[in-house]
Amino acid sequence: MKLAIMQPYFFPYIGYFQLINAVETFIVYDNVQFTKKGWFNRNRLLFNNKIEYFTINIAKDSDYLDVCDRKISPFYFEKEMPKILRKIKLNYSKAKYFNEAYPIVKKCFEYQNENLFEYIYNSLLNILDYLNIKTNLIRSSNLPLNHNLKNKYRVFDIYKNQKADCYINPFGGHSLYDKKEFEENDVNLMFLEHSLPKYQQLDDEFKPGLSIIDVMMFNHKDEILKMLNSCNIG
Repeated sequence: MKLAIMQPYFFPYIGYFQLINAVETFIVYDNVQFTKKGWFNRNRLLFNNKIEYFTINIAKDSDYLDVCDRKISPFYFEKEMPKILRKIKLNYSKAKYFNEAYPIVKKCFEYQNENLFEYIYNSLLNILDYLNIKTNLIRSSNLPLNHNLKNKYRVFDIYKNQKADCYINPFGGHSLYDKKEFEENDVNLMFLEHSLPKYQQLDDEFKPGLSIIDVMMFNHKDEILKMLNSCNIG
């Protein structure tokens, strides 16, 4: 069984979904510490043909809370979320697949749950359903593990708990993980090299690495499936 483990990100780029699509089981870290400069609560889209961030406003609290314990600010649902949706509708209404993609995007944004993880997780489930990705998603906190473990030791524990035969990590993990050390711990480590295929946006200059929303707006689901399978594992 192929296994991957990642933090939960809000409408992440297509590489995140390439990783989910490449495995049978995908562990979503819900009991990992929230970081302000990460991708938990923000991503990027094209507004006026320029790359801009959109963000989930987080309620003030301890900086040491896990993602599953962070709350979304009421301001987000009252003011910021409707504003983001209006900007998406204004800037993507001429996209080829706007009518198919926008209702899913709107449904995710309007999901009323103040828990940050639940809000992100709901959007992941909806996008996976839209793209017909059947990978099994599991929350890390639901596993009978030693949750005090960190980094690679946590990976080893999850791998053994899930009885996996292959752990797939994004290609950037080359700088973090020693394949020999993983072998010594009976973990078969492989790396997925993401592909960011070009597609026609509204402007002639292609801007890669944007939120999956951008991909959905400009591509049919069959084309997105081809993109999901265009990565390399080794």
